[in-house]
Amino acid sequence: MSGPEGEGSLGTAVDELTTLSSLGRVSFLEQTLWQQFNEVTAPDKFARAWLGLQCTLIPETKLGVVVLGEPDKGPFAPVAYWPMGTVGSDGLMEAAERAVAERQSLVQGPESTAHPSAARSWCIARPLLVDGRLFGVVAIELDAAKQSHLRGAIRQLQWGTGWLEATLRRELMRAEKAHLERTAAALDLVAVGVEQYRFQDACSAAVTELATRLNCEQVSIGFVRRHRIVVTALSHVAQFGQRINLVRHIANAMEEAVDQQAIVLCPFPADWEFRIDRAHRELAQVQGGRSILTIPLHASGRFFGALTLERPTDAGFDQDAIALCDCIANVIGPILEEKRQNDRLIFFKLLESARTQLVRLFGPQYFGRKLTAALAVILVAFFSFAKQTYFVNASATLEGSVQRAIIAPFDGYIGSQQVRHGDLVHAGDLMAMLDDSDLMIERLKWFTKKGEQEREYAKALAKQERADAAIIQAQIEQANAEIALLDEQIKRTRVVAPFDGLVISGDLSQSVGAAVRRGDELFQIAPLNSYRVILKVDERDIADIAKGQQGTLLVTSMPLRPLHYTVTRVTPISETDEGANVFRVEAELSELSDQLRPGMKGVSKTDIDERLLIEIWTRRLIAWLRVVAWKWLP
Repeated sequence: MSGPEGEGSLGTAVDELTTLSSLGRVSFLEQTLWQQFNEVTAPDKFARAWLGLQCTLIPETKLGVVVLGEPDKGPFAPVAYWPMGTVGSDGLMEAAERAVAERQSLVQGPESTAHPSAARSWCIARPLLVDGRLFGVVAIELDAAKQSHLRGAIRQLQWGTGWLEATLRRELMRAEKAHLERTAAALDLVAVGVEQYRFQDACSAAVTELATRLNCEQVSIGFVRRHRIVVTALSHVAQFGQRINLVRHIANAMEEAVDQQAIVLCPFPADWEFRIDRAHRELAQVQGGRSILTIPLHASGRFFGALTLERPTDAGFDQDAIALCDCIANVIGPILEEKRQNDRLIFFKLLESARTQLVRLFGPQYFGRKLTAALAVILVAFFSFAKQTYFVNASATLEGSVQRAIIAPFDGYIGSQQVRHGDLVHAGDLMAMLDDSDLMIERLKWFTKKGEQEREYAKALAKQERADAAIIQAQIEQANAEIALLDEQIKRTRVVAPFDGLVISGDLSQSVGAAVRRGDELFQIAPLNSYRVILKVDERDIADIAKGQQGTLLVTSMPLRPLHYTVTRVTPISETDEGANVFRVEAELSELSDQLRPGMKGVSKTDIDERLLIEIWTRRLIAWLRVVAWKWLP
């Protein structure tokens, strides 16, 4: 019974028993129960006295049992039977198990049991619930023929379980109080150890404080070093170099506890599990017959040291003291071990870390670490032998090997246009015409002037004026020369293609009638049967480029047809392209295609040599690191 109901039943029971005791009307068993309750008796011992009283007060009780165990966890086991020296029946145990499983009271009649031996019995079971936690169960068995006593038995059992629940609650509170005291003591020891900066000082302060708090003659602590325990500190002793024999015995006792991975008490009580305590007995003899308690220090499944406490034999260590020491050791031990690890020289830390990693790598467990190491070895082996052709990437542009510029032959005006950039032309095709009206007028002028001079020349010959005739003859030749020049200029007003090719620049459609000067570029023509590749190589890769190297070009308009080329020239002058310094490299195509056109762009790969794959992938990073190192190193 738990909660207000249980407390009310307990209060009523205490009041009634107090009244009866004052009147001298309680039996010896009731007086014993009352005395044990006031003396804070252990729950199992109290349960035996209580069960005897209950079974006496409930008429026609045949059997009784009290089952207790770890709250909510178990295992649950009988701690008291009635009558003394008997064992509960199958029906009684079945009822107790059902009450534990269902966490509620039940009454099991003769017809509801599966055991023939209980066919003429009633079984009453009531779980012991304290603050909602299941501590056990109480069950009694009544004679089935006395069914009239069943209601009173249920009421009496309900009233009586308040005593057990109060005892269990008091035991729970006592355990919680002891746990809080142990925790507070452990935290105080943690504060003492943490406030010390050095490991040795922290150990000395911790064992001295522990000896003072626990009234110990001596407390010592040691840690594992090279598979042996070395005593690190003794309480109330700064230097213990002169006590070599005592220190050796203490270390042996610590090793004895660590090897067994268990607490060792010498002399150990009769109800303890067997422990080897030879080294502890030797230490007790050296110390004049003291009681020795050694607690191994461990964390994360690893035992790294031990704590040894010594008291006079008459004081000894009870269970509460052992539990307190164990709690303190579990808290302060890992903290001191952490200080020890951090207080070493960096060289030893590195060695310890390397040893730990090797043990984890080649020892058991840590499958992920082993798998990672195996993959790393495979990768290292792969990159140590894997090679690939190293090539240099660069943007590329296709140009004609010959590019002819068509320029204006003289000053004039654009008369008409027949082609523009992107058009295919053949040799002799008319591309544009210049306005020849001024030339025609000029030619007519000179032609008329020539006719006049020829008439003057005829008159001079008729008059036999040879000097005038010679002058006029020279003027006629001048006119002929001017006419011939004008004829040639008129002929050159027809701008024609010099060869078959593609017009790669020039659009005069918006310039008809505009003036041009002699030498102005009108068009550019490139042949379709001769190309060169212009590579723009980054300055970080130009050192690997040399004349005669082979490569592959992939133009954007022909992504499925790679073109092969050979490097013919490396220009040692850089230029800026999209924020990067590049060098112009010329190459010649090994094969041609009718689909190629000047001005096409793409990406090129120039084959250099065979190199390790890891070298190819990290070359840029290594080059950058070399530059940075050279920049900062003296």
